Amino acid sequence: MTFFEMTGTVIRSLFKKPATLMYPVRPGKKSSLSRGHVTIDPENCILCRSCQRKCLTGAICVEVKEKSWQIDRLRCVVCNACVDVCPTKCLTMDTQYTPPMTTRAGIYKTPVAGPKKKVPAATAPATPVGGAPVAEPAKE
Repeated sequence: MTFFEMTGTVIRSLFKKPATLMYPVRPGKKSSLSRGHVTIDPENCILCRSCQRKCLTGAICVEVKEKSWQIDRLRCVVCNACVDVCPTKCLTMDTQYTPPMTTRAGIYKTPVAGPKKKVPAATAPATPVGGAPVAEPAKE
């Protein structure tokens, strides 16, 4: 019985188009849920290292002193954990896949601006309730 089923399948597939896409000629369809690779917006990164701590494979390395963020694309399993834990949402998951690599050149380093420091405003001399400015003490 199985021989006849197999013969029927072979005959049907001879007269149909292939079920798969020809990948190099026609790229595959990508949806909004496709996971290609992690990208960073270096302007919003505050170097908190939460992505480095959450990375399951240790693919992300954040250097606070050098103000840099790097990812080893060959170690990354595209689990989206670093994107979910980022407090400033500077990490995103791009839907485009990276091209195949033949050498160990998968480490990408990005300089980061670092946390933005708030500069205190210049302090004005205090004025009492009466409206007259307070005189500064004389220097001797």
